[in-house]
Amino acid sequence: MRYIVFIAILSICISCHQTIKEGAKVVAPFQVLPGKIKHIDSFQSSYVDARKIDIWTPGDFDPNKKYAVIYMQDGQMLFDSTTTWNKQEWQVDETMDKLLEEHKIHDAIIVGIWNNNQYRSAEYVPEVVLNYFPNALKTDLEKNYFKSKPRSNDYLRFLVYELKTFIDSSYPTCTDPQHTFIMGSSKGGLISLYAICVYPQIFGGAGCLSTDWVLTVPQNKEEEAKFNIPLTFIKYLSENLPDPKNHRIYFDYGTETLDHFYEPFQIEVDSLMVKNGYTSKNWMTKKFSGEDHSEHAWARRLHIPLEFLVGVSSDL
Repeated sequence: MRYIVFIAILSICISCHQTIKEGAKVVAPFQVLPGKIKHIDSFQSSYVDARKIDIWTPGDFDPNKKYAVIYMQDGQMLFDSTTTWNKQEWQVDETMDKLLEEHKIHDAIIVGIWNNNQYRSAEYVPEVVLNYFPNALKTDLEKNYFKSKPRSNDYLRFLVYELKTFIDSSYPTCTDPQHTFIMGSSKGGLISLYAICVYPQIFGGAGCLSTDWVLTVPQNKEEEAKFNIPLTFIKYLSENLPDPKNHRIYFDYGTETLDHFYEPFQIEVDSLMVKNGYTSKNWMTKKFSGEDHSEHAWARRLHIPLEFLVGVSSDL
């Protein structure tokens, strides 16, 4: 009897392994607690390198309902700390489930977009900043910082024209901007803010946690003057923030490690928000004293931007 049971279990394991190894297409959903994730091993794109995508749906997912969608950067860091480089995660599934159970947010799906590591900076740093630099400095940045030509515009095209199209055709989503959000931390916060500026007709809200205004910590005054990327992007924002009448933007930052450098730049951005007509109804910036630049920190406060963007008190 034990032998039969062993053979049965072995057969199930082999079957599951074969399903996961289907390759560059959608593979079988795997269970997280709570909810379910469908993993795409290699989502093909005409704009950027193929990459992994994780699509989280709530435990009570109903194909007859309509769902908001939250696109999140650095998808490999969202759900499972046992597979991440620093053994940390955002705990997105646990936080979403708790908020849904407490009826604090609207029904929503999470789309986790894995970064491709090598070109993360090239894809996440808004290439519009290079328009403010002389050609020699552009070349220097591409060679020594991006390790590539700038790719952020192509990355956004991939999100808007390929990934969103796939999600909306595969899931019962509300496709309008009032139900479409984008979120990330650090450089992921930077590209999320850029996305809502470039495609305000697609994204109705952006969550920018520990937005990396600094990018690199300057070692001396000469380097600080040379790579003044934050101020160039802030100049861009002054002319390109989306209409506050139908957009919501969340910022935050800590006070430790890399977050320690962000406050002066965030204060400038906050001033721009006020000048462009944003109020507490559609904009929030929060400072978290003692918090650092890590997934643990973002996990502890993730519920705040989620409630601000897709909360039941929002205008969805």
